[in-house]
Amino acid sequence: MSLPAPKADAKADNRTTVELGSVLPRTATVKDGHLYVGGVDMVELAREQGTALYVYDEEDLRSRIREYVEAFSAAYPNSEVIYASKAFLNRAMAKLVAEEGANIDVSGGGELAIAQAAGFPMERVFVHGNNKTPQELEEAISAGVGCIVLDSRIELDRVNEIAARLGKVQDVYMRITPGVEADTHEYIRTGMEDSKFGFTMREDFAFNCVGDVLAAENVHLRGLHMHIGSQIFKLQPFGEAIAVGVELIARIKERYGFEIDDLDIGGGVGIAYMATDAPATIREFAQITADALHEQCAKFGVKEPRVLTEPGRSIAASAGITLYTVGILKTLPGIRKYVAIDGGMSDNVRTALYHADYEAVIANKADQPRTEIVTLCGKHCESGDAVVLDGSLQTPELGDIVAVFGTGAYCRSMSSNYNGQPRPGVVFVKDGQARLVTRRETYADLLACDID
Repeated sequence: MSLPAPKADAKADNRTTVELGSVLPRTATVKDGHLYVGGVDMVELAREQGTALYVYDEEDLRSRIREYVEAFSAAYPNSEVIYASKAFLNRAMAKLVAEEGANIDVSGGGELAIAQAAGFPMERVFVHGNNKTPQELEEAISAGVGCIVLDSRIELDRVNEIAARLGKVQDVYMRITPGVEADTHEYIRTGMEDSKFGFTMREDFAFNCVGDVLAAENVHLRGLHMHIGSQIFKLQPFGEAIAVGVELIARIKERYGFEIDDLDIGGGVGIAYMATDAPATIREFAQITADALHEQCAKFGVKEPRVLTEPGRSIAASAGITLYTVGILKTLPGIRKYVAIDGGMSDNVRTALYHADYEAVIANKADQPRTEIVTLCGKHCESGDAVVLDGSLQTPELGDIVAVFGTGAYCRSMSSNYNGQPRPGVVFVKDGQARLVTRRETYADLLACDID
């Protein structure tokens, strides 16, 4: 794995930090040349807590959840918001989501365990995954989760058997693949026909499996679920997917005499990773959802279902930044300028996976223009280890604190101990106060599971 060729059109960006707009956490400001988030000096925070360090703007997280709730309540009152915890989850985040009145989805036993440890109401938990193990299913049903999203007929049999043994009737959704291809990276499309997720719509497979779900004595079919992908800017595919879902609801009513109560449309609304990005707004997403549901339900003559949406990235990503310290500078004339930081693909693998783009600034020079084109490379033993490829930055010096924006989603969740690197700590900032919510790992943590 190596870096792609230098960008031919890479140009320095003369804007300062405050001019990066929607890329920034909502409380970000610049004071005396330093970047502040949540009223906290990021340079001082880096010195106190060490780097690499994940930092979240708590007010930003809360405001985005509220924005989803308010937008969907206004456009389509019979709606609920589910936070997709795979984007970012620890106990502090689970408590925050609960306090804001949203539901939460978990993928696997580990995320469920975190939600339980945080005291999250189990009846507001939705369980996802294309291969939930029997143990994970038993843990979920025993915990009293609100809904399990069925991904296959095999899973249906497992849920039905476990629920019967525990003396329960488990609410379930059926996840369908609507055959809609979203305009996003191929690795994060999930709704097309060639997908590992859900019941395929081809040859009426999903439709025929509805009968199996209805016949199972210890499950209750509460709704349908679909998810077409992540980081979607163009909203039209959501309308197309809703049309597929509502038509299936109508056919289920006609064939089986059963009315579907809920339609979960997944998440996937994009965010601005770069200053030039112009994603759709949450309000626009809510409105196109409402319009499509009204139109399609009227067309097919079915009741309008409760609609649920599962934002993850669009809640957590922009609220989070990662702080690093510059350790090595290397310039290859006519090729690249490398700025090596004390992290990399162990704390942010997205760039190595699919050349994700980010904006970055030097936090101790935040009021200065970004006059240089650099690659922020990591410290790991991979040529492709980088966080920012050919991006704008102020003139770097050894010891500078670099802030990379938009790292709140999937960076901590996908982090690793590659090269024996302890995972960074996590800090929430609000009203001038910094709160350590996940401590930095130690070498002892790396050895804790080894057996001599």
